[in-house]
Amino acid sequence: MLLHQEPVVMKSPKGERKFLGYTLAFLFAAGAFFSGLQLGHYGTLADQKANILSFLLPASANDSTEPDLTEFWKVWGLLEEKYSTASSTEQVSVEERIQGAISGLVNSYGDPYTVFLPPVDAAQFEEDISGNFSGVGMEVGLREGLVTIIAPLPDTPADKAGLLAGDVITKINETSTENMGIDEAVRLIRGEKGTQVTFTIFREGQLDFLTITVTRDNIDIPTVKTEQVGDTFIISLYSFNALSEAKVRDALQEFSSSNSEKLVLDVRGNPGGYLQSAVAIASYFLPSGKVVVREQSGGIEEEKIFRTNNRQVREFTKENLVVLVDNGSASASEILAGALKDHGVATIIGSATFGKGSVQELVELDDGSSLKVTVARWFTPNGVSISDGGLAPDILIERTPTQRMADEDPQREAALRFLRGETVASEDTTTEPGQ
Repeated sequence: MLLHQEPVVMKSPKGERKFLGYTLAFLFAAGAFFSGLQLGHYGTLADQKANILSFLLPASANDSTEPDLTEFWKVWGLLEEKYSTASSTEQVSVEERIQGAISGLVNSYGDPYTVFLPPVDAAQFEEDISGNFSGVGMEVGLREGLVTIIAPLPDTPADKAGLLAGDVITKINETSTENMGIDEAVRLIRGEKGTQVTFTIFREGQLDFLTITVTRDNIDIPTVKTEQVGDTFIISLYSFNALSEAKVRDALQEFSSSNSEKLVLDVRGNPGGYLQSAVAIASYFLPSGKVVVREQSGGIEEEKIFRTNNRQVREFTKENLVVLVDNGSASASEILAGALKDHGVATIIGSATFGKGSVQELVELDDGSSLKVTVARWFTPNGVSISDGGLAPDILIERTPTQRMADEDPQREAALRFLRGETVASEDTTTEPGQ
């Protein structure tokens, strides 16, 4: 998840537009991955009808640019004429039918992060992003249409219960996640502190589905942890929140005092956060003025380029700096790793990142509903799309679920060996299991 911070408010002609920094859908937040979420508001009811509901009006025969909605209205009329309501079925209101039509239109774009929120869901979403929530302490996303755990945070209920990055959630309590959107999944997972939620999990390498019950709690989001192993200093960065820049600066000062010349920056399991935090932290590793990330929208706006400022603490090279990544590294983590990789100051070790490189704008409508729509995508300095399969490491080292459960860490060991000057080769992923 990637979020703009700005001090968090910008004005637009039709109300406020806020750049938020936390989906941390950590399953206590709401909307897993609304990178760079922007909040706006569409003026009057007349404006709303013109912008959102006009697709329900019959197209003018003289306007070839308007969609032909003949079949839509034919189906609407047939349902009005022929549909028989069962005794146990409530009559569907016109408003519900319109909201259903809008939802279908939005879903047709095939983007899991572009979502229509009816009034009740929009109100819940507002509560979530305001920070008034508790949950299990992990973030989810859609991978190949499946609700997948991106990263459980350290020492949270999800982590302690044994949930892992890459786990596919097939049921939340007794509700199947088939064809389920992320926002709905998050709503089912979040809840009051002390209550329980049960997950049915498919885990790669397991023959049977797993059933894991987690007790919800208030989530204390960790930021940075440091340690030294031999002559190598390790900084583990867990999120890109408002404190991350200062915490990383302090950690780098500790690194300088350690007299070590070798550094591991571990962003595995880090689902992202503020864009500004990623840019500021990249500035500690790169000279001033270097491109950190490129933002491209689908419209006619020019590409936005975010550059480092004058904060570099020392010169790093691919021989003395390793960035550890995995499939739980997302959004801001991918931006930071991609920038350090493209500028040749770090060696990236681990597995492919999650691939969350998009920005969503939240448009509030006058009937209380909202539209969360993808408005831009992120690219590395060299133009690599972060959304297109994530970032590939320089040295591919996998970490299996079995190794995670046994607290074995071949990725970290590979980083330490590499910094000792040993030759570390990528694993051969073409070999079939058992060979």
